[in-house]
Amino acid sequence: MPHFRVANVLPPRERFAPGEAGAIALLAHRLVEKDEVVIGTAPETPVFQNCIFQKVTPSRFWPLNTTERYASGVAALLKRLKPEIVEIHNRPEVALALRRHLPRLPFRLVLHNDPSDMRRAHTARERQKLTEKMAVATVSNWLRMRFLEGLPADTQIEVLPNCLDLSVLPPSAPPEKRDPLILFAGRIVSDKGADLFVQACANVLPQRPDWRAVMIGADRFGPNSPETPFLSTLRPRAAAAGVEMAGFLPHSGVLKAMSQAAIVVAPSRWNEPFGLVALEAMACGAAIVTSLRGGLPEVVGNDGYLIDPDRPEELTQALLRLTADSDLRCDLAKQGQQRAALFDLPEARLKRRHAHAY
Repeated sequence: MPHFRVANVLPPRERFAPGEAGAIALLAHRLVEKDEVVIGTAPETPVFQNCIFQKVTPSRFWPLNTTERYASGVAALLKRLKPEIVEIHNRPEVALALRRHLPRLPFRLVLHNDPSDMRRAHTARERQKLTEKMAVATVSNWLRMRFLEGLPADTQIEVLPNCLDLSVLPPSAPPEKRDPLILFAGRIVSDKGADLFVQACANVLPQRPDWRAVMIGADRFGPNSPETPFLSTLRPRAAAAGVEMAGFLPHSGVLKAMSQAAIVVAPSRWNEPFGLVALEAMACGAAIVTSLRGGLPEVVGNDGYLIDPDRPEELTQALLRLTADSDLRCDLAKQGQQRAALFDLPEARLKRRHAHAY
């Protein structure tokens, strides 16, 4: 049995495979090192290569809920694997169930979303209890402040930002030689501002006949995403606006498109916990237009074009300005690439190695 320093426990619905992975599984694959193991639900397709994955077999005999059955299956694996640290991603209820099974192992719960929307973290008392049971980290300072609401001022919560491996990004065209393309990449849902993008393109493209617009994504990750009422309503609007809807693409295809597009837009209405699409766009050399919501301003800083999604005219004006001003567009693209280097994988791994667990 190999020795593992860290066991990474994925949420039950995450799938650790190239064509099925959501943001958390992609990040776990990026961060995992040779002395680590990833634990999660078995995907339908082959798992990521060059790392060790152990599938969870939920207990058939556990008399309680799905969370307890999943946690029981994870606990059985952990007892056999004997890692030094257990890192649980984004599921407080799974972390607490595992803590009951394994009271002596050092634990770290890493939160990727707003804890106030999570089971067993809704209230300040629940969040305080989590900090008493295990170390807690968040992927942005915005999330950290959300977690700390109502907690004692001396509560210790670390920030472990999301990251990219800049060394494996596809070759990117220089800003001045980019395709005249405005790109949306992400889930095609209202929260992500997909309809705002279509509306802005309907205003912009008639004035910019040399430009085109493309949307990559579906309602959820994976090739079998359903045709939702939102998508059905958006498709004719997109066609009328001249926006191509390319559907779901693997993550590698998204990065390739970002590496050629002049502008990437992430007009989220909801409070993005971090804003990985914005970071990917900057790292791939595109000028980014994104929202003043959640953790996005932390990621973009002064090196992108920030808009208020509640004022749709701001997105239209941003696109009109960037499509007309090549100097501004190129400056933002170059600044964004420099800022993205702050989130490179080696630095993230170093921070994670020094993060607390108990």
